[in-house]
Amino acid sequence: MLAALWFLADAAEEGKDVILMMLAVGLVLLATIAIGELTHYLGAKRRRAKLDRPL
Repeated sequence: MLAALWFLADAAEEGKDVILMMLAVGLVLLATIAIGELTHYLGAKRRRAKLDRPL
């Protein structure tokens, strides 16, 4: 009986680790998208400012 509880506790801990790693991967993906959108926005803003500048 005690061995069965130990296996269940081990499986629960492994499941917790899997969920935490999935959250970490999701955070990395969101950060990558956010950085890409930010650079796109800043590039477009710089291009607009460059075109509106008098010669």
